Amino acid sequence: MQTLRSAPVLLLLFACVLPPGPAIAAAPKIHTVTLGAFRKVPYTPPDATPDDKSDESSTLRIRALFVDEHQKEWTLGELHDVTDRSFTVRRALRLNDALPTEAVARWIWQPGPWLLVDRTTGHITALHLPDYDATVSDVTWFRDYAAYCGVAPTAKGNLLAVVAQLGGRRAVVQKTIGSWPQANHFIPVCQPAKWQRLPVRVTMQPTGGTSATYDVVGSVSLVEEGDNDE
Repeated sequence: MQTLRSAPVLLLLFACVLPPGPAIAAAPKIHTVTLGAFRKVPYTPPDATPDDKSDESSTLRIRALFVDEHQKEWTLGELHDVTDRSFTVRRALRLNDALPTEAVARWIWQPGPWLLVDRTTGHITALHLPDYDATVSDVTWFRDYAAYCGVAPTAKGNLLAVVAQLGGRRAVVQKTIGSWPQANHFIPVCQPAKWQRLPVRVTMQPTGGTSATYDVVGSVSLVEEGDNDE
């Protein structure tokens, strides 16, 4: 009499030799971006005089920037939400101010450039704003536009009214508003820019000078927010 083998055993063996199917795609990792508490650090402005001893001129209020609980940068001042997932914040730099003849490092704090931070990916991008000068430029943000006074990188130099848009290669506004450098100039060099929504306009004024209003024409939000591929 012929003996029949159990079919489930054969099916099980057959399944074992089949190539594996496509792996289930892992869910993208969501990162956590946070800012620590403010603390004050010593600061000496480049144009400071011996009489400049006020608390505001001799200190900076900085706080740490964390991604997944790992500190990535030191930041300065308030952040600006560009979109619902990205923001800009100014970087605080700790520089070695020691001369070549000094054997010991001399660390000082200085205001630095601006950063663009993606809350979802945790990616941090250094922004290269046109004609930006860390000692002159106080940026006022609106949407993805930055308005500030800049310094032209020329031999004679000029003080400029600048409006830059994130993602743009050139400044949206770039107008000469004075000479630079200036002896005994005002601090701050320019007043905070004043924005208008409809139509989009910005008013800028060098301290002690005449204000001017500029129409701002550009695309809405050229910020590239890529998918998280981690």
